[in-house]
Amino acid sequence: MRAAQRIPALLAAAAVLLLVFFFLARLAGGGAPLAFDRDVLLMLRNSADAAAPVGPYWLREFMGDVTALAGWPVLTLFTALFTAFLAMRRHWRNASILLAAVIGQSVLVSQLKNLFERARPDIVPHLAEATSYSFPSGHSASAAAVYLTLAAILSRETQRRREKTFIISAAVLLVVLVGFSRVYLGVHYPSDVLAGWSFGAAWASLVLLTAKFFDSKK
Repeated sequence: MRAAQRIPALLAAAAVLLLVFFFLARLAGGGAPLAFDRDVLLMLRNSADAAAPVGPYWLREFMGDVTALAGWPVLTLFTALFTAFLAMRRHWRNASILLAAVIGQSVLVSQLKNLFERARPDIVPHLAEATSYSFPSGHSASAAAVYLTLAAILSRETQRRREKTFIISAAVLLVVLVGFSRVYLGVHYPSDVLAGWSFGAAWASLVLLTAKFFDSKK
């Protein structure tokens, strides 16, 4: 598919994702948890001990490691190394796309958190450190924006459909796991994560849309 042909698809995706985000923002605007927020958080904890998550003993450690994949230390290091690699290969366009996705979503999500000022869940004890506001989930937004953008960049390096499918599927899996980990650890409501996913994916679509637009003008 040519660059000009991809523009309508990216535009439609960004529009739908932003509508989902605004819908969730309206629901969560009051700050109180939604009914399904409460139900899901409680479902993931032991009924006899809210501090104990469900699942085998190793799952808590696994989720702690997964959630770190979208924390600022890992993403900053990963972005710096990957950007340096792209610069070494003189792939300035891809390096710019990655930096726009990472820096842009980070700044915007921080502003959105301060706008909505939703408190962190107090329904269950937190199993990870969390200090900022809750809506939208920064980890979920970062994972969606960064890993989906990287998938788009890497998938351009191969013409094989199977390899493209694998790259995109791996990115989606990482995004889903990071978001789920935030709920499992009790530091976000499910609606926070859904909003983070939709915003992060919308931002990635807009960044890629801008790149495709300029490509079509060449």
